Amino acid sequence: MTVARAAAALVAAAAVLTILLPGWAAAEWTRTKKGTIVTYDGRSLMIDGKRDLFFSGAIHYPRSPPEMWPKLIERAKEGGLNTIETYVFWNAHEPEPGKYNFEGRLDLFKFIKIIQDHDMYAIVRIGPFIQAEWNHGGLPYWLREIGHIIFRANNDPFKNEMEKFVRFIVQKLKDAELFADQGGPIILSQIENEYGNIKKDHKTEGDKYLEWAAQMALSTQAGVPWIMCKQSTAPGEVIPTCNGRHCGDTWTLRDKDKPMLWTENWTAQFRAYGDQLAMRSAEDIAYAVLRFFAKGGSLVNYYMYHGGTNFGRNGASYVLTGYYDEAPMDEYGMCKEPKFGHLRDLHNVIRSYQKAFLMGEHSSQILGPGYEAHTFELPEDNLCLSFLSNNNTGEDGTVVFRGEKHFVPSRSVSILAGCKNVVYNTKRVFVQHSERSFHTSEVTSKNNLWEMFSEQIPKFHMTKIRTKEPLEQYNQTKDASDYLWYTTSFRLESDDLPFRGDIRPVLQVKSTAHSMIGFANDAFVGTGRGSKQVKGFMFEKPVDLKVGVNHITLLSSTMGMKDSGGELAEVKGGIQECLIQGLNTGTLDLQVNGWGHKAALEGEDKEIYSEKGMGKIQWKPAQNDQPATWYKRYFDEPDGEDPVVLDMSSMSKGMIFVNGEGVGRYWTSYRTLSGSPSQALYHIPRPFLKSKDNLLVVLEEEVGKPDGILIQTVTRDDICLLLSEHNPAQIKTWDTDGDKIKLIAEDHSTRGTLSCPPKKTIKEVVFASFGNPEGMCGNFTAGTCHTPDAKQVVEKECLGKASCTLPVEHTLYGADINCQSTTATLGVQVRCSS
Repeated sequence: MTVARAAAALVAAAAVLTILLPGWAAAEWTRTKKGTIVTYDGRSLMIDGKRDLFFSGAIHYPRSPPEMWPKLIERAKEGGLNTIETYVFWNAHEPEPGKYNFEGRLDLFKFIKIIQDHDMYAIVRIGPFIQAEWNHGGLPYWLREIGHIIFRANNDPFKNEMEKFVRFIVQKLKDAELFADQGGPIILSQIENEYGNIKKDHKTEGDKYLEWAAQMALSTQAGVPWIMCKQSTAPGEVIPTCNGRHCGDTWTLRDKDKPMLWTENWTAQFRAYGDQLAMRSAEDIAYAVLRFFAKGGSLVNYYMYHGGTNFGRNGASYVLTGYYDEAPMDEYGMCKEPKFGHLRDLHNVIRSYQKAFLMGEHSSQILGPGYEAHTFELPEDNLCLSFLSNNNTGEDGTVVFRGEKHFVPSRSVSILAGCKNVVYNTKRVFVQHSERSFHTSEVTSKNNLWEMFSEQIPKFHMTKIRTKEPLEQYNQTKDASDYLWYTTSFRLESDDLPFRGDIRPVLQVKSTAHSMIGFANDAFVGTGRGSKQVKGFMFEKPVDLKVGVNHITLLSSTMGMKDSGGELAEVKGGIQECLIQGLNTGTLDLQVNGWGHKAALEGEDKEIYSEKGMGKIQWKPAQNDQPATWYKRYFDEPDGEDPVVLDMSSMSKGMIFVNGEGVGRYWTSYRTLSGSPSQALYHIPRPFLKSKDNLLVVLEEEVGKPDGILIQTVTRDDICLLLSEHNPAQIKTWDTDGDKIKLIAEDHSTRGTLSCPPKKTIKEVVFASFGNPEGMCGNFTAGTCHTPDAKQVVEKECLGKASCTLPVEHTLYGADINCQSTTATLGVQVRCSS
């Protein structure tokens, strides 16, 4: 049988399976109507008295430009979601007391209306403390300057400001008619956020604060239920919810008259500078979701579904500019396979059988050590849905359930339609994989040469703020800048300096900021930094001193403010100790020597990163390796629609601006244990760009080579399959018949489909092997049982097509099934192109 004939035989089955393709289940979900009432019972949220299932994804509006919002929400819906969740970002909306900003990326109301336009629900987590790896946990800096304030406690100064903002936001949402009872998409609101993490820090009346917060939220009469996350109980009518990776096995809901809701299923792990790449497999996420639903859960929210970018100075301390890049949609908004597709199929399967799931009687039984069955059954309607779980790590097994044997791989859950037929298994990934590739663009402009402006290194007599000891940093910068200059001067006599020429004095500075660069008599002496895990650091560098007056200048910087903790209002930063060691006359303590301070950089004050401000200073031809220096050039927008990034590998640490927009902080000199930059690529959303002459300005704190900065585009044109003939197809050929799944055929053949991004076709077969290929998408290698015919067979079936279906059967590829090491696996990588 040829591949062509086999593929043709599958056309009808593939047509039936289009019900699992993007948008199928989502098409049935309609927005709320005016007067819709959202309530709940112990099983689920209810829309106008009808139970429903909710698959939600977190997308934060300030972390993407508004022009990207419709496509992000559309793709989320294609992924089988019917709900979008977001925090509300207090410090972004109210940077000064009573002065509000809802423009551009902060247009919360536009974002929610776009959700409504896509016939989806919305969850609004008002907080107003949010954490979210966002600067100061979303709390405005100016709160710290209110007398006697204690954050998130039974403290009147804090409660007054919190209540004022919550009521303001709720009223603004009401004015825009965005709550469900007004015909809007919002079905849930959240008050507070993961309070259990700090409750022990507020032994004085923490429970009273929670009770107050709940009653205050309910009194706003938002018209939808309120939730409190990461708790097992919540006051009154407020619903407690779970945050974590495996809420089905780690969380117990004590309020049995409230539904099991999961507000944060972490799709990866946010990364701080120095962290290794954070990974979480599609299989593990799917397993966790089905364990939660098997226990009676009815809402899951993926945190994050699309992470986006911490533009400007919005990231919390040490958090990368790229946020949750390993989510089902990556930082650039592209679908990350197989995570996106494997979860999409899960949503669509459960959704198609929701009546049995939501209305059926729930029962469970132990089938063996680590094996469970959870069943939802409506006998009067002949409806039955089962979840078979193998919770053992590394142990596949077969169980007998209702008289039939079922193979369940280790740490996986199978869905049984009719409590009989396996239509999905979390361990069996049949969707394609994708790999990103980066392409350098030769973008020139009429003004594409680098120019530079170096910050003046201040001395004590040049400063206006002078004190005996170094001042605390945050009180000086007030979160308007990352930077504070510290400078001091002292006199040395010839007898003070070391007599031996091979001995140099050492400048030793203890700091609770995040990084520092040092100068002695205007000469750059080096850098120092801390980490997210270890608070504070020691800067120790040899310096050249002279007879007479010496000047020490330190540029201290913070990488965002702390985003959590019971003592958030008391977090300090800056110089704690300053010494000169190695002098002939002993150690010189400069801590009480008299210090001058200057907050922010001149380039920040004059906004030289913008067209309006760049003329306020004198630029000159660029030189490499100049610390505390701004660089600028122009570039043209790369052709096409693919996302644009900057490769900053040749630089060290600073900030990026494009056409006046803050792209974010970069810190490529902060490397992981493997020796690679924590983040080298920085997203420039195309809405930031013009077709010609885009102004790129880079602040380099340390030393860098701007000529090495690359402008690149990103694609996911490399797509792959890795499937074994030994793995039975998990999804039988089926269709829906009302609330039932109707089997069309008992098709057990394994096959995989490769589909290019829109407007592209398969142009090259990069790799193809049947036998025992190894590696992963983008890095496959042939094993000892490789058949040379595989590439030719795949080329014949796939080249020039937008998609192709490949059966996984050794006879079609001329493979030796008796080869000793074979796994009967087909590995394919193809490359798509316009």
